[in-house]
Amino acid sequence: MAPQSRLLPPALQMLRRCRCRASRSHFSTAPTLVSPPSKAVVYDDHGLPEQVLRTVDVPPVEVGDRDVCVRMLAAPINPSDINRIEGVYPVRPPLPAAVGGYEGVGQVHAVGPAVTAPLSPGDWVIPSPPSFGTWQTYIVKHESVWHKVRSDVPMEYAATITVNPSTALRMLQDFVKLNPGDAIVQNGATSIVGQCVIQLAKVHGIHTINIIRDRPGSEEAKSKLKQLGADEVFTESQLDMKNVKSLLGALPEPALGFNCVGGNAASLILKLLKMESISFGEFSLALEKALGKHGSQPKQVIRF
Repeated sequence: MAPQSRLLPPALQMLRRCRCRASRSHFSTAPTLVSPPSKAVVYDDHGLPEQVLRTVDVPPVEVGDRDVCVRMLAAPINPSDINRIEGVYPVRPPLPAAVGGYEGVGQVHAVGPAVTAPLSPGDWVIPSPPSFGTWQTYIVKHESVWHKVRSDVPMEYAATITVNPSTALRMLQDFVKLNPGDAIVQNGATSIVGQCVIQLAKVHGIHTINIIRDRPGSEEAKSKLKQLGADEVFTESQLDMKNVKSLLGALPEPALGFNCVGGNAASLILKLLKMESISFGEFSLALEKALGKHGSQPKQVIRF
C-alpha cells in the first residue's frame, strides 16, 4: 500500500513539506529560520475601517541573515492610522493587502545568524523610524528597523512613544526658543499629544494654558490635566469674553500656540497669544476672525 503522503494531491504534499520545514526551523534543527504563523489586520481598498478592514492568516516568513523576527506586544490605533485607511493621510502604504498600524512595541522572537545589532530574544523593541504594518502578531524586518527599549516601563507607554511624545517635543522645540517661565497655549489638550505637551513643558519649566471642549466630564478632564502639570485649563465657553487675557492672572502671555481643532477654539488661541508670537496649525479663518480683516497681523502662523 502506498504511503499516506503519496495519496495526497501534489499541492497538499507541497504544503505539508513546507510546514515540516517550518516546524524543523522553529526548533533550530534546519538551516532556514522562519517566523511562526501570524495574523494581520489588512485592507485592500481605502474606506471606512469597519468596511474595509479584515483579519487574515499570514504564513511563516523566512528570517534572513540580518533580519529580526519580533512578536508584537501592543500597537495603538492613532487617528493617523484611521486616516491612512480612509486614504486621506499624505503618507500611505501601497495597496492591496496593506497592513494597518504605524507604531507599537514588540519582543524579539528570533534573530538572523548575521545580525550585529545588540538584540537578543526577549528584548523589547520598537520600529524606529516608525514603519507600516504593526497590526500583526509577528513581523520580520531588517535589524536596522528595530530599536531596543526598556522593558520595565508600562507596555502602553512603550507602544506609543514614537508618534505622540516625539510630535509634542518637536512642537515645543522647533518653532520658538522657549525659556523657563514662558508660556504656551493649546486646544485639544485632552488628546495624547496635548497631554505630552503638558508633561514635557512642565519638565522644562514652561507654563501651559489649555483649552478643552464643553462636554460632560469636563471638570474631571480639567482635574486630570492639572495632575499632569497643566497651569490653567479652560473650556471654550469660559473664554467667550472680551478681556480674555485677564484670565491668565500672573501667567505671561503665551509665545506659542498649538491648534488641532480649528473653528472657534483656534480663534481663542490667537486671542491669548502675545504679539510677535507663533501659532502652529491651520489658522487662516481663525486669524481673520480673531484679529479682523484690517490692520496689522503680527502673529506668525505656521500651517501644516
